[in-house]
Parts: sequence; structure tokens; C-alpha cells
Amino acid sequence: MPFLLSRDATQWRLLLLIAILFISYLCIGMSLPVVPVYITGQLGLGNVWAGLGVGIVFFATIVSRGHAGSLSDRLGAKVATGRGLACYVAGALVALVAGLPFASPWVAFLILLAGRLLLGLGESLVVIGVIAWGIGLVGPARSGSALALIGAAVYGALAVGGPIGLALFEWLGFAGTMAVSALLPGIGLVAIRRLPGVAAHPGAERPPFRIVLGRIWAYGSIICLQGIGFAAISAFFVLHFRAQGWPHAGLGLTAFGGGFVLVRALCGRLPDRIGGLPVAIGSLAVEIVGQALIWGATSPALALAGAFLTGVGCSMIFPAIGREVVHRVAPHLRGTALGGFSAFQDIAYGLTGPLAGFLADRTGYADVFLVGSLAAAAGLAMAIVLHRATTP
Repeated sequence: MPFLLSRDATQWRLLLLIAILFISYLCIGMSLPVVPVYITGQLGLGNVWAGLGVGIVFFATIVSRGHAGSLSDRLGAKVATGRGLACYVAGALVALVAGLPFASPWVAFLILLAGRLLLGLGESLVVIGVIAWGIGLVGPARSGSALALIGAAVYGALAVGGPIGLALFEWLGFAGTMAVSALLPGIGLVAIRRLPGVAAHPGAERPPFRIVLGRIWAYGSIICLQGIGFAAISAFFVLHFRAQGWPHAGLGLTAFGGGFVLVRALCGRLPDRIGGLPVAIGSLAVEIVGQALIWGATSPALALAGAFLTGVGCSMIFPAIGREVVHRVAPHLRGTALGGFSAFQDIAYGLTGPLAGFLADRTGYADVFLVGSLAAAAGLAMAIVLHRATTP
């Protein structure tokens, strides 16, 4: 590392940070398809509870994003990231306990929810910490590129984590899968110890969190609406395939993540070049098509194509809109603003699981993806309105 850092310290530190994020975030990706299968299969509970098991992670992030952003601004992004990784380890270990034999499935379910809440707190701290860390390294002028790299690590981990998690579930069971999930962020926790952090802003004046939210709520609403499509895939794609009797159910997140990472690799600098809102408008249009394709699919190939297009569409929306947010707040408020901004996405992830489970129980899994398509269409309309309002 000293030799590599001597060539371009900023670039290599950012890439190392991205690698740490990818390895650690596998604990989230591995659990997403496994948790609903475990809840509906081995615990014998319904789709609403399966959706809650997935979505409660994002409820935890909703209530903790403000704290994560403030902590990152006051004490530094490295501190926030380290605490988040520790929560990842603790959450996976608590979930491991839920995989042990219990007399009542409800006892195991409640323990699992506790572990998922810890995982959600960790997700909030890690993602906001890494975002603030990355932007602190490269500066606001390259914030779109940094956000694109960070998102590629997150969704790349989701893409490979899904099939890995299902394979481990078949081989080691739920408890064994959670044990592996605890190991990965532990590696990240060790790795960040020698990585230099970026300056904090401990003494700067800070307006109330609601004031910061007031500056960014319109942009956050777009993120909320686009997030419903991904939440639908993460919680119900596997169950939809199994209900249809289709093979390769574990490839849904892989197809989504493949499209996501491909676009990040090809278009990661586009928001910095042409602006965030034009990129978001085109992306939302693609997501609409992807979700509609899953809804109307008559074969697994069509559904996987829809998941791929959803990934293509979702790929650049967060960095594109996030770039707009970064340029609308002072440097000492970036962590807080991005925390509030991310909370809007968490609302989509948290609410989609149980509400879509309620819908799936009554009309089937396919209609969940119709809702995702309609939500993306609403986000597209908002992005067009904002673009017209901010274009001279």
C-alpha cells in the first residue's frame, strides 16, 4: 500500500474504501433473499411477516439517518463507518441466534427482527460514513463520480450476495449463513483502522434537521419513488419465481445488480458532466419499463430481463440526484443532508416490504411490480417538473 499511495494517495484510498464497503455490504446482500425464504419456509409465517423481516432494516435506517449524518459531520466519517461495521457484526450474530431451534417460531422471528434492526443501524452509519468519507477525499466537484462508485459497491454486493446467500442457506442453514455474514464486516472493521479519515466539522453552526430536510425534500421524494422497484425485487422476486415454478430464482438480484454495475461503470461521470436531473429523467424511464416487464412476464427469461432493466434504470438515480443535494448545502452539512436524503430511499425500502406483502397475499406477487412501475412513473413526473423549474 505505501507504494500505491505514493502514486496517487486520494485515488487509492478511495478505491480501498470502496473495496471495504463491498466486502462488508455482502452481509446485507446475502440476507435479502434468505430472510423471506426462512420466514415463510422454516418459520411458516406469511408474506406480510416476510416483508417485515426484510423491510425492518430500512425502518431502522430511516430513524437513524439523521444521527448518522450528524455523527459523520461532528466526529468524522471514519468514526461513523467503524461504528456501523460493528453494528453489522452484532446484527448478524443476533440473527444467527434466531436460526437456532426454538419452541415457537414467533420467538425466533422476534429475535431475528432485533438482529435486523441492528443491521439497519449499521447500514445507516456505514453508507453515510463512506459517502461523506468519499466526497471528503475527492471534493464536491467530483461528488457524482464518488457516489457512483459507492453505489456500484453497494449494488455489486447485492448482485453477488443474493446467490451466495441462497447457496450458503442450502449448505449451512440459516444460522451458518448469518455466521458468514458476521465475518465479512469484521474484516472491514479491521481494514479501516489504518486508512486515514477526512476532517470533521465539530464546531460549525448547524440548523435543525427539519430545516435541512426542507431544502432537499423534493429530491428525496424522487429517490423514495424509484426505490420501490428495487425493494420489490429484493423482497419478492424469489418468492414470485417459486410461486410460478420457475428455475433460477436466485438470479433476480444478480440480474438487477449486473445492470446496475454495468451502467455505473459506463456512465459514472455523466451527472458531473450534464447535470443530475437529466440523468435521473432517462433512468426513471428505463425503470418503468423494467418493472412493467416483470409484472407481465410469462417466462423466467422475461422476468430476469425486467430485473436487469430495473437495475439499469435505478443505477444512476441516487448519484445523479445526490449530486444536486451536495451542491445545495454547505460543506459542514453534507453528511446531515445526505443522511436525510438517504432516509427517503429507506422509506421506500421499509414500507414496500410489508405493504407489498399485504398486496401479494391478495392479488399475487406480479402486482407488486406493477406498483413499482407506477411509482417510478410518479418519480419521473417530479424529476421533469424540477428540471424545468431549475433550468434557466
